[in-house]
Amino acid sequence: MSRSHPHPVQLQSMGPQDALATLPPPPLPPQPAVQNPSSHPWASQCGPPPWGLSCLLALQHILVLASLLCVSHLLLLQNLPQGELSYSPAQLLASSLFSCGVSTTLQIWIGSRLPLVQAPSLEFLVPALVLTSQKLPLAIRTPGNSSLVLRLCGGPGCHGLALRNTSLREVSGAVVVSGVLQGTLGLLGSPGHLFSHCGPLVLAPSLVVAGFSAHREVSLFCSTHWGLALLLILVMVICSQHLGSCQLPRCPWRPASASSPHTHIPVFRLLSVLIPVACVWIISALLGLSVIPPELSASPKAPWIWLPHPGEWDWPLLTPRAVAAGISMALAASTSSLGCYALCGRLLQLPSPPPHACNRGLSLEGLGSVLAGLLGSPLGTASSFPNVGTVSLIQAGSRRVAHLVGLLCVGLGLSPRLAQLLTTIPLPVLGGVLGVTQAVVLSTGFSSFHLADIDSGRNVFIVGFSVFMALLLPRWLQEAPVLSTGWSPLDVLLRSLLTEPIFLAGLLGFLLENTIPGTRLERGLGQGLPSPFSTQEAQVPQKSREKAAKEYQLPFPTQNWSPCIPQPFRCLCPLPEDPRNEEGGACEPGETADLLLGFGEQCPESSRELRSQ
Repeated sequence: MSRSHPHPVQLQSMGPQDALATLPPPPLPPQPAVQNPSSHPWASQCGPPPWGLSCLLALQHILVLASLLCVSHLLLLQNLPQGELSYSPAQLLASSLFSCGVSTTLQIWIGSRLPLVQAPSLEFLVPALVLTSQKLPLAIRTPGNSSLVLRLCGGPGCHGLALRNTSLREVSGAVVVSGVLQGTLGLLGSPGHLFSHCGPLVLAPSLVVAGFSAHREVSLFCSTHWGLALLLILVMVICSQHLGSCQLPRCPWRPASASSPHTHIPVFRLLSVLIPVACVWIISALLGLSVIPPELSASPKAPWIWLPHPGEWDWPLLTPRAVAAGISMALAASTSSLGCYALCGRLLQLPSPPPHACNRGLSLEGLGSVLAGLLGSPLGTASSFPNVGTVSLIQAGSRRVAHLVGLLCVGLGLSPRLAQLLTTIPLPVLGGVLGVTQAVVLSTGFSSFHLADIDSGRNVFIVGFSVFMALLLPRWLQEAPVLSTGWSPLDVLLRSLLTEPIFLAGLLGFLLENTIPGTRLERGLGQGLPSPFSTQEAQVPQKSREKAAKEYQLPFPTQNWSPCIPQPFRCLCPLPEDPRNEEGGACEPGETADLLLGFGEQCPESSRELRSQ
């Protein structure tokens, strides 16, 4: 093996055919600041990823997806009444995998077009726990790591055991409602319109809170065996950081050519999830440390071949409480997914997703949630923050890999016995994987603050208030008495929304950012570029921006039949570019506050002051 010295070989997803294209060395910028080569992690000299490497990268994303699945299903099953389900937990897991695979494939094909893996995010888990926990008296158990876990009362005063299946049906009904609402919002174009008003001060606090949001679940899983968890985290850090520049001599699947003489590959960084998980999994098996909860243990009832179809066990149960929980799921999942779109686009050095890509993405996520609810899954599908963190950790993103993840999920969903293999991974291993990937999401949130003027008192207040309140309110509701308004559906809605940290951070940041006056330069918005992170995009050459913008277009031409598209669905298709905005506008806007009446979009005096600086 050899070490790369100044320029590590890294991968980037480029072009509609998902080719990992070779980028020419950028010209030296006129400013004296010298950029770190590692800050541009998407140049490639090895061409398209081979199928063997793509399969290994897809397997890594499956392992990250398994951590989310096990966290969500385990915590939900533990909060249900005691009793037997009408189906095995393996079939429940397989139905979730099947819907995730279908949703991932649709998302990459005609959705946002970003290499995003769809998973049952924690934004679905919080309303589901609120919906199931309010049926029975709660007993709060404090494990050794001081994490609060809600446990259902199992005493004589509790409800009967038949409530277990009814609770799952009601949660599935909430998932269907959330999918319908999310798809409707996408078809109406609301997400794309709101996303254009979300600058760095809205998205960055949401990413920070998203990184913090899973710390209780991570500590709960890691506390089952801290030794294995720490060993996994240590090996992941060594592979991704200390050995990240170690490369194999030559790619054996691609002969060297004059155009790409360097075919080295940073194997430790690219496989910085698969190698540690395999090593620690083998060590735990040799030592006999099998940490598998009884709720997810192997069941002889799990079939080898199984075709998921709606209504196999029973249809989802729609109640006013389920509708309230579904509204909370839709709002929280939409906020989380928009943050994933912005983060993934930034990691791939693409412009921020345009409104039509956001609308299509959320519409298809809603379709995936409807499919998951009809199949009996208690959790919907949304863009996965841990999988985006994996892209940042291994510094490689590809549509080919994401397509393989979708196919593998569909294959595992058709075989519950194979899907059950994911539950044999020790819980501390899953907790360690989830912890490292969430930490990467947290760090990318912090790194996004530099796009705005963080020394501004206005921005300091928005950041601090949004992050602190988003973390405070859920903790306060855990310690406070049960919220009671006299109407159970309203209680479920309020408690679900107020315990969603990502939704709270996004809502508070959006309101403060768009109501407190500030210059566009102060807010981190570039000249004539209304999209978030536009200050960074203004430094990208025009040809590169045009080439990267093609990533968000549909895979088939829409110009010929665009007049036939109904007016309500025009928001799903790219709009013709406005020639007036090609060069960023005539002048730089001054002080603005988008939601305040009386503030214009332009202040000539302020603009002259900014240009003079």
